[in-house]
Amino acid sequence: MVSHYDFAPRFADAYRAAQEAYRRDPAGTLSAIATQSGPWLTANGLTTQALYDYVDDDERYGEPGLNRALMIESVRRDYFLNVQQGQPSTALLDPDAMPSKDAEIDGISWLPRLIVKARAKLRGELPSSLMYGCGGDRAFLQEHDLDPAEFLSAVWRHDGQPAAIASWIHARTNRRGS
Repeated sequence: MVSHYDFAPRFADAYRAAQEAYRRDPAGTLSAIATQSGPWLTANGLTTQALYDYVDDDERYGEPGLNRALMIESVRRDYFLNVQQGQPSTALLDPDAMPSKDAEIDGISWLPRLIVKARAKLRGELPSSLMYGCGGDRAFLQEHDLDPAEFLSAVWRHDGQPAAIASWIHARTNRRGS
């Protein structure tokens, strides 16, 4: 049930079906996603909750949209298949253990929190109460001109090391300002 060549169009189909379900019955969307796409999402390391969150935010706030959702979930899927060898994690991030929203690394607020969320996203350990790419995350990413999938890849590439990620962001910001 893992799809490779057709992953992107199948994800787009699942996203559009979730949008249609949301427009018909927002309260029933999560169960509709589980029925329509649940096994395929799970086989690819994705969750019905993440798809619901993308669609819910897209319908209410106009973001993140299909393309961003696909890019983020492609990174998650790659990590799931190649690092986790297709085996889901049994752990879940404890939301109470997350850094505060105003915590900083090297003068960059929100970064400690976002790194923790990104690491949990990569490993498939986000609880249903948290969304990678939520409104707060999007504000941070927009402020620093970072694509959510690109940031997720950077967290993976830098092995979640906060100082390395902060340096990467500062270097990007300095290049952008030149």
